[in-house]
Amino acid sequence: MDETARIARKLSALAELGLERVEDHAVASDAVRVDRRTHKVTGGRPAMGTYVSISALARSRERAEQAIGSAFQEMDRLVKLLNRFDGASAVTCLNQQGRLRDAPPEVSTVIERSLHYHEICAGAFDISVKPLLDLFQKDPSGATGDEPDRRELASALELVGSRDIEMTGRTIGFRKAGMGITLDGIAKGYIVDRMAAVLSKHRVTDYLINAGGDIRAAGTKEKRRPWTVAVQDPAKAGDFPDVVHLRDACVATSGSYEIYFDRERLFHHLVSSRTGRSPNLNTSVSVIAPTTMAADALATSVFVMDPHEAVGFVESLPRCECLIIDKDGYQRRSSGWRSARYLNEDEAWS
Repeated sequence: MDETARIARKLSALAELGLERVEDHAVASDAVRVDRRTHKVTGGRPAMGTYVSISALARSRERAEQAIGSAFQEMDRLVKLLNRFDGASAVTCLNQQGRLRDAPPEVSTVIERSLHYHEICAGAFDISVKPLLDLFQKDPSGATGDEPDRRELASALELVGSRDIEMTGRTIGFRKAGMGITLDGIAKGYIVDRMAAVLSKHRVTDYLINAGGDIRAAGTKEKRRPWTVAVQDPAKAGDFPDVVHLRDACVATSGSYEIYFDRERLFHHLVSSRTGRSPNLNTSVSVIAPTTMAADALATSVFVMDPHEAVGFVESLPRCECLIIDKDGYQRRSSGWRSARYLNEDEAWS
């Protein structure tokens, strides 16, 4: 097993911690010639609380390597802006001061799109749930052990609501003191989209980016075959619930199986802005969408919804499909979800 694969497998067990950055900037890379005219270059490293990898095909190995390096540089730049765990980031400044003037355009874009998804998802997607996450994560290890006090939960809920986020020109502010935002459910997807834009700028048109399950694919892989990815099993039983092809499309998965805040495993990193508690109807939601940011936000939103209603919601959106696995293991697919199970050449995504 090569070093890149070893690190990737080791990190696949890490809890999803949003944009908490792993301080390792070395990119493990590998390059192979797939035919007389094409090289496949793969690079990856720990970042954003997970393992981020890029596989790219190009006639020039050097061009692919340069494109991958530039894409990771763009990732680092954006993480510094959007990471709520970084004391110097724009998002941290907003959370601490309740107002951010001259907001970087990237931050404004992500927050504006977050408010858009909050609206179309009838409040299921809400970046203002940070007070709730802070309540659950009183212990920095992420294990409080006990259910939050009801009064504390009620107080935190008073500070939750994207309707109280104001955007005026380049100024972003909160209407209530003590509010805070987390972009964990959308920023990683946005960053993957921006990394893809860098690859395209370098004239790399066949690639797959995988940021811990937020995946964007363009073109095809070797031998002109489609990129193929597998949905992770929430029960970790070893089998994949499904396998799909991706070509010029994106997919993201939200699951309750990664990190819990209590001994009974009732409270996890996905919380409802209405109840303040973690939804327990679903264990995994995968959404295919035109952009990774959309797939990321919609997967988070659908996880909070009733699974019976969620499929119809996704089907109302253009070029979007979903696979929902409920708490009993029952699978619901949108009508356009296309399984590729007949192929035996999948790439797992965590």
